[in-house]
Amino acid sequence: MSQRFSASPSPRPETPTHVNGSTLDLSIGCKLFVEVKKGKRDQQKEFRKAEILSIRTNNAGQTEYYVHFLEFNKRLDEWVGIERLDLSREIERPVKKRAGKGSIRETDTPPCIGSPMRDGSRTPASSVGQKRKISSLEDFSNPATPLVEQLNDDYESVDGNVTPGNATPLGPMAATFSKEQEIERLRTSGSMTQSHSEISRVKNLEKIHFGEYDVETWYFSPYPREYSEAAVVYICEFCLFHFISEKQLRRHCAKCTVRHPPGNEIYRCDDISFFEIDGNKQKVYCRNLCLLSKLFLDHKTLYYDVDPFLFYIMCKQDEYGCHMIGYFSKEKESTEGYNLACILTLPQHQRKGFGRLLIAFSYELSKKEGKVGSPEKPLSDLGLLSYRSYWSEVIVELLIETKDLNEDIAIEDISARTSIATTDIIQTLQTLGAIKPFKGQQIICLSDGVIASFNKAKEKHKNRRIEESCLQWTPPHFTSNQLRYI
Repeated sequence: MSQRFSASPSPRPETPTHVNGSTLDLSIGCKLFVEVKKGKRDQQKEFRKAEILSIRTNNAGQTEYYVHFLEFNKRLDEWVGIERLDLSREIERPVKKRAGKGSIRETDTPPCIGSPMRDGSRTPASSVGQKRKISSLEDFSNPATPLVEQLNDDYESVDGNVTPGNATPLGPMAATFSKEQEIERLRTSGSMTQSHSEISRVKNLEKIHFGEYDVETWYFSPYPREYSEAAVVYICEFCLFHFISEKQLRRHCAKCTVRHPPGNEIYRCDDISFFEIDGNKQKVYCRNLCLLSKLFLDHKTLYYDVDPFLFYIMCKQDEYGCHMIGYFSKEKESTEGYNLACILTLPQHQRKGFGRLLIAFSYELSKKEGKVGSPEKPLSDLGLLSYRSYWSEVIVELLIETKDLNEDIAIEDISARTSIATTDIIQTLQTLGAIKPFKGQQIICLSDGVIASFNKAKEKHKNRRIEESCLQWTPPHFTSNQLRYI
């Protein structure tokens, strides 16, 4: 049986740890080498430099450290015991320097990425009126880890650049601003990820049970605090409600009559279906979907206002119902021409071509709308790879077709036929090395290697294509009153 742990950090994170009869003082911000967990036991041990972000004591009384491996993705962050720490090498400790009149603080690495944080229960009286009033979701989605308090006076803007101006400071009140400000930022930046303090949390769930799969989580998601103490969190794969025990899930499944996402089925080809869901009409489902997706998306921060978004859920059908594979969301009205805001293929279905299918479907909708679209930036590492692969295949296929027909084609023509933005086309062609100078102008020229790679990818994805004839969809139109999310 899996050991259950408390997600709250140790009340005394700098408590000395005894190793081989000696005392070792490890605190948050220390950098040392940690053994990398490997699947095969006979492999040689590998150590990587990591930073301690949090410290806790489990139910067995053992001290554990939450570490981030430097220069590696946050999805590899994990809790480790002292037996995996290499204490024979030098330990780099956070540097202390003066922060004001006679005060000292540690500033080597600000604990703004998942470090244990101060209790944010004390709220200044002047900002009480600015606190966001969230609907019933607020009652059961208290973060399992408090907010990080920023150690300096810098502010962080929406795009991540340090700006001392109009951005929101990281701190206990980072997510507490008026609803008018929220809506304005949502409409101008078009993102579900407005609160950067969300990114600075320690992963609180270790594993979820979804359908017939047990899936290890990657990042923090603000599920209820008590869920962080469970070894596994159980989620209904049809309605996305979450439970703390298998018994609760079984009781729920005996009564749950939902067998597909609560929206309109707009596409069906063989066993693959797409459902369109309005975030304004199905708020609970969409919020539960955001909670689930945040477990596997680091660059997206959970945002509770799902009203401005449409969600497109891809499912695989069988005799038991429609099982979710992945989804993407898009704004109902994007001022910047985005045709996709967030995209996720669940980990158990990755590396099967479903990510490409989601991207292809988003562009198929853009074609129906008669618009040119582009995904919201910045893309995640996996999202960028998927999009670059899709753009390359579609553009190269079109170029080969026009060559066979002896047609001339410009970048604007490629954009009009594929609904891919010209900037994305140019970047893709530059990545492929297909733009060449010729007689004082730029031409598109595909190398033999690019064509060989295209033929290989085409054969691999021949069964993962969107059939235009199977799409039964009319672009929705929203009035100005419907777009007022107040």
